[in-house]
Amino acid sequence: MKKLLIICLLPFLLFSCKPKTASDGIEKGVSLALATSRKAIVSNINYKLEFRVPEAVTQPIQALETLSFNLSDNSDDLLLDFKESVEKLKGIIVNEQSSEILLKNEHIVIDKSLLRRGKNVIEVNFFAGESSLNRKKDFMYTLLVPDRARTLFPSFDQPNLKATYDLTLDLPESWTAIANGPVALLSVKNGRKNIQFERSDLISTYLFSFVAGKFKTETRNIGGMEMTMLHRETDTVKVARNLDLIFYLHGASLQWLQEYTGINYPFKKFDFALIPSFQYGGMEHVGAIQYQANSLMLDKDPSQSQLLSRASLIAHETAHMWFGDLVTMDWFNDVWTKEVFANFMAAKMVNPSFPEIDHELNFLVRHYPSAYGVDRTEGANPIRQELNNLNEAGQMYGAIIYNKAPIMMRQLEMLIGEQLFQEGMQEYLKTYANTNATWPDLIRILDKKTPEDLKTWSEVWVNTPGRPEFQIELIRHQGALNELKLGQFDPQGENRIWPQVFSAAAWLDNNKFYAKVASKEAVVDINLPILKLGDIVLNANGAGYGLFEVDMDMIRNKYGRMKDIEKGTAFVNLYENFLDGKVKRIAYLEMMEWVIQNEKNELILNLVLGQMNSVYWSFLTEDERVRVALDLENTLFNAMENIAQSPSEKKIFFNAFRNIAITANSLDQLYNIWNGKEVKDLNLSENDKVALASQLAIKMPDRAEAILKQQLASIKNPDTKLRFEFIMPSLSNSQKVRDAFFESLKAEENRQTESWVLSALGALHHPLRKQSSEKYILPSLQLLKEIQETGDIFFPTRWLDQTLGNYNSASAVKTVRDFLKDNPDYNAQLRMKILQAADNLFRSERILGSNQSLQQK
Repeated sequence: MKKLLIICLLPFLLFSCKPKTASDGIEKGVSLALATSRKAIVSNINYKLEFRVPEAVTQPIQALETLSFNLSDNSDDLLLDFKESVEKLKGIIVNEQSSEILLKNEHIVIDKSLLRRGKNVIEVNFFAGESSLNRKKDFMYTLLVPDRARTLFPSFDQPNLKATYDLTLDLPESWTAIANGPVALLSVKNGRKNIQFERSDLISTYLFSFVAGKFKTETRNIGGMEMTMLHRETDTVKVARNLDLIFYLHGASLQWLQEYTGINYPFKKFDFALIPSFQYGGMEHVGAIQYQANSLMLDKDPSQSQLLSRASLIAHETAHMWFGDLVTMDWFNDVWTKEVFANFMAAKMVNPSFPEIDHELNFLVRHYPSAYGVDRTEGANPIRQELNNLNEAGQMYGAIIYNKAPIMMRQLEMLIGEQLFQEGMQEYLKTYANTNATWPDLIRILDKKTPEDLKTWSEVWVNTPGRPEFQIELIRHQGALNELKLGQFDPQGENRIWPQVFSAAAWLDNNKFYAKVASKEAVVDINLPILKLGDIVLNANGAGYGLFEVDMDMIRNKYGRMKDIEKGTAFVNLYENFLDGKVKRIAYLEMMEWVIQNEKNELILNLVLGQMNSVYWSFLTEDERVRVALDLENTLFNAMENIAQSPSEKKIFFNAFRNIAITANSLDQLYNIWNGKEVKDLNLSENDKVALASQLAIKMPDRAEAILKQQLASIKNPDTKLRFEFIMPSLSNSQKVRDAFFESLKAEENRQTESWVLSALGALHHPLRKQSSEKYILPSLQLLKEIQETGDIFFPTRWLDQTLGNYNSASAVKTVRDFLKDNPDYNAQLRMKILQAADNLFRSERILGSNQSLQQK
């Protein structure tokens, strides 16, 4: 192996390393057909990998790989996945015989004459592919989901060919690292650090990972489990404020999962790294979980929603150790199964750590708005989708699998009962431990435990898109109680019924009554005594899924007598009816303003303030916005100063004020606060100051340059400074500078740190810049395929959301519609993503167009 390395790195003396090129007969990516054929013949896989990481980020990473596996059939050539240029490959030895390098359409072809039945060993000398290495100046991390292991090293890159890994990292001496396995041997020599890790557990290729760089380490023993955390936070007070709770939440999640599943933590180690500007909230690598740093290291006075989000994120990634890592989907069309299990279990797991929280309300606000945000659109997709090639697997991800699927799973649990559901989960994990499973595998297990027809139930919930609509009818009887009928309708006209159970509540005189509603047919009775429809709350417990009728006057009149979950479900339904054109715009905004002054629950406040922000920027004309701005600004500022009962609540109102402020007086107030004026109990962190400076630069363009320079100079965290330097051109008052910055995003190398790009796009497309930035829409759509091919899994959706989310003009609608019309053969998954992201644009243009002439109030 070492001899091969020396020979192949000698310039001009590559001998058998000289590549051939060809492109016929082999499909790019990892097709379902290829994955199926390899699964049938390849087993017992081990990757021995060595990466030599130079100090300079511009220098390539030399790598060696020894791949061993068993082969049951050697009658055909074997394909290794490697999505890189042939120049990266320097030499290949197969079973101790030198092999010519033949790279066809992202696959290394291993000639069948070199293979044998039984054990095979392939040695590869190469330079590591770097599209998934996320190399920064002082650190790096791998992120290989769903099919990007093949961009780093040659592999069988499919989830149902699990393997073990023997990893060695040769690093700069000042660096540290974590990986899937524990450290076996560490040595330092000549300014270099060599770390050999123990053999990993059996995992899929997308879970192989390491994090290396200049990190600080913190270690705790929680409940007998030793955990190490890597981080780069420079604010020691911030670290001290967060550290104990971060470790506690991991320990609590592990303990809960062990008790619920009946299976002890199934892997060798449990470490995690907090990474600045990480692409996702987190990623569940075995032994080396990765998190977005600011998601765990919270600023002072975090809101209830932020605390719950952190706990839920930790619970989610920890749940993946069992659901996804121990038992993995067989193919990425079932990637949603690992995500629904993680989210569904996380919703249960955070309960004990937050006994004061209404967890039904938290589940509602975390899942329903996002799920509806896709299911109401022209591009709605089912939970389970078809997937013919892993190179499109990233498009499986989205709000449907993260948010609708847990709602579906909760309905399933209610259908068969919590105890039987838990028993089914335990049987599922024990049956498929260290292997792979499908959704039908779980349904078969659960189906044996209930008389319900789960296969038929699953067909509509899992395999079809969309949501039902519910309509209520009051049938009056003279001298007798009135009857209530609830109809469930399929808006697609396919006569589907989503079997589900929820509750309804109603008032009669001074008494409140509840009824269970089992909506399993087109029309069902609701057993409630009622005089008028304005006295009823449909979906009172927030468990039902669909478009429910709601009465805005009822909310006002009954507000003080409603439970928090009833308020939450009423506001979710009210907003959905607003988007459906059934609620007047200004009246809706006035309702939100009234709630701000009367509501104390932070979860409800955050929900309503988010809706208010959307209506304010997307569903008002500019004249209307100017007319309502001052009153709304005063309401929010007064709420911050006089209504807020805690520093965290004060910051909630301040952030809402910051986001909607447009009048000169309010902007001066914001500027003075940013410039040092103190407001009692309002504690602004460095991140808060950066966010405020970004808003001020856009809203006070004459001062933009000075604001940006002053803010940059005041930033202490080096990673935060790098981020701000990147986004500054997008905040510039110069249209020429912004245009040049947008043009720069067309180059892949300028999109490497995706969270920075998304922040910059948000600035470019700010609602106050719509007239000058609408021209970016078409080239952004034209870039989408490249974004999908080169970016990580959430990047295409977020690119579209930031691009389209703030527009409401007929010309913007036409741009999107014309693009889809002019590209009839456009990728189906990306077409769906465009239609999903454009839903707010389509609805706002339609609502404004139909209401503008009426000056609706």
